Amino acid sequence: MPVSKNLNNPLSHQQIVSKQNSRASLYAFACLLLVGAFLALSLVVGKLASTAGAPLLTFLMISMLGASVMLCIISAIKRHPMALNRRMIEYGIVSGVLFALPNALGFLAIRHVGAGFISLSYAFPILITWLLAVVLRMERLRVLRFSGVMLALSGGIILAASKSADASEAQGWIILVLSLPVVIACGNIYRTLRWPVGASPVFLAALMMLGGAITLLPFVLVLEAGQVQALFESTETIQLLALEIAIFTVLYLFYFLLQQLAGPVYFSQIGTVAALSGTLLSVFVLGEMAPPNLGLAGVLVAIGIVLFQRGAKEQY
Repeated sequence: MPVSKNLNNPLSHQQIVSKQNSRASLYAFACLLLVGAFLALSLVVGKLASTAGAPLLTFLMISMLGASVMLCIISAIKRHPMALNRRMIEYGIVSGVLFALPNALGFLAIRHVGAGFISLSYAFPILITWLLAVVLRMERLRVLRFSGVMLALSGGIILAASKSADASEAQGWIILVLSLPVVIACGNIYRTLRWPVGASPVFLAALMMLGGAITLLPFVLVLEAGQVQALFESTETIQLLALEIAIFTVLYLFYFLLQQLAGPVYFSQIGTVAALSGTLLSVFVLGEMAPPNLGLAGVLVAIGIVLFQRGAKEQY
């Protein structure tokens, strides 16, 4: 009697690929939630450092430098390739500049508009990244993805408009903060287009953090000269600095893993996660006022992410 093929034959190639894709999607989604939440948490720690009187640019620069060292140690332990050449140096410097400038502006603006509003600005890079990716033919124009992006963006706009109405005395800072998404989106695209072949994401993260710290050095020397010691004058600032280094290390380790796994457009969804989690953290940890329409914005962002995820399966 012949034996059933279904009992003896291994999984088909299509089934294996489907399972691998499902597993990769699950990993990417987990990374997305972790990175978005940690990004918001880093801003909360920055606000706490501001309240403690720490020089914020110096605080950010030292945090980046410390995270770079930690990521290099992790890369060395895992025996990842760590060769430096012209392409790697270029990648570290350019990605560092595109990373450091929006972060520095965000940290400086925290005192004026609050950590919650800074978090909200991260809801916007997804649209700009997606548009750039479509123009550069890195991404197809897909209806579901477009719908998801617009819904998530609508949620971010609702929150941003609510905050703007409550902070009329800081309109200049609000305008500056709303310029951050353009730089962030350019960084998302650059890191994908110029990703060195065979490079470890952990080592690339270390290079970006080092490039960011070097970018901030001239600003620290001009605007906060001689204030490094202020970071080490109290137990509170030392603890916040150590916490920020730890957060940056975890955040940017998974930040690069996510970009390698999913590409710049999917990756840019961290902004919508950061916008919501940052708003919640600002309300419950920092005691900032909850913006109006928070529930509506949250629903729009959640639906937008779901549609964006499903849009990856569209075929044209």
